[in-house]
Amino acid sequence: MLAGLWLVATGAAAYEIVPASVAPLIRSSMGVGPTAASALVSVMFGVAVFGSIPLAVGVDRLDTRRAMVVSAAVLVLAGGWGWWAASRGDFASLLGSRALGGAAFVTIWNAGAAAVGRAFDPEVRATAIAAFTTSGPAGFGLGQFTGPLVAAAVGWEWTLVAYGVLAVVGVAVYLPASAGVSLGAGAEPPGLDEFRRVLSDARVWHVSAMAFLAYVLYLFVNSWMPTYLTEGLGVSLAASGLLTGAFAVVGVLSRLGGGAISDRLFGTRRRPVVVISFVASVPLVAALGVVEFVPLLLLAMLGAGFFVQFTLGLSLSYARELVDEGVAVTAISVATALGLAGAFVSPILAAAIFERTGSFGATFVFAVATAVLGVALAWGAPEAD
Repeated sequence: MLAGLWLVATGAAAYEIVPASVAPLIRSSMGVGPTAASALVSVMFGVAVFGSIPLAVGVDRLDTRRAMVVSAAVLVLAGGWGWWAASRGDFASLLGSRALGGAAFVTIWNAGAAAVGRAFDPEVRATAIAAFTTSGPAGFGLGQFTGPLVAAAVGWEWTLVAYGVLAVVGVAVYLPASAGVSLGAGAEPPGLDEFRRVLSDARVWHVSAMAFLAYVLYLFVNSWMPTYLTEGLGVSLAASGLLTGAFAVVGVLSRLGGGAISDRLFGTRRRPVVVISFVASVPLVAALGVVEFVPLLLLAMLGAGFFVQFTLGLSLSYARELVDEGVAVTAISVATALGLAGAFVSPILAAAIFERTGSFGATFVFAVATAVLGVALAWGAPEAD
């Protein structure tokens, strides 16, 4: 079951990030600037920010199989629409297709995390959910690695449809594996009072704010480093995809490790892992903006990728453990919404800072300041009862 959900989410994540890997090609072929090209990634996060909670309220009352099947179908539809729009040079329509894909992505993410959380015991829940969230870096790495290769072979427009196939395969694995397993919230669907308590819980919002900052850092590197590497350091597009993909892929180990360390070393306490994540991220993110020797830069990318993502998988377990089981998806959706809000604003802010200052260094100052703020917020983070 976990394997099928992981494949669905990996395909969705690759679809989500792949425009960043071919941004220079998009800009030249469609005649748009850096901010507009970044919007093809950011719009998915923007839709997810506003759609995460209302979609999750519905998923909390449903069996997750139906949600996953419908969401995967919508993802495939969005990819086909995007290919059609890109082939005709219609940027507005392409942006619309990405918005539709954003709704599919956030439903896959929230429903998948909730299904995994319900299928595993509390003693290993953080590890299981963290394993599911490794689909994020795996998908991002897949998109960053293969996006330039697909573009070189058949044109960048095909990157928009290539990864929906993986989501379809994931659904085909997930459905039979989950047959006979109850993945709904329970016999009594949660009412409005339960949802209100979740949405007014300061602890959920505190954890979600940390997810916001972590995702700002995560998308800063994933969306901005290809541009910085090619235009600032003169690295080839293929090599920039390799370097940025390494940042994403190391998160497979990082996210799984964060959950396992929290469960085993810290006795299911979540705060120490988050503190470690932000403290280590400060110097490593700073190094990305000053190191120019490619082998050292690769090491900095791997280190930053590991510690920036150390807390990303854990944030979903962290949030859901603060509330009752029946509204677990809603709590996850708050963390997802704020996390993806950070992912939404990060590429746009980085591009806007660069366009205003003309300095790549200024964008890295923004990223380091974000990591420092994360340290302060993590230091006073709550723990579940």
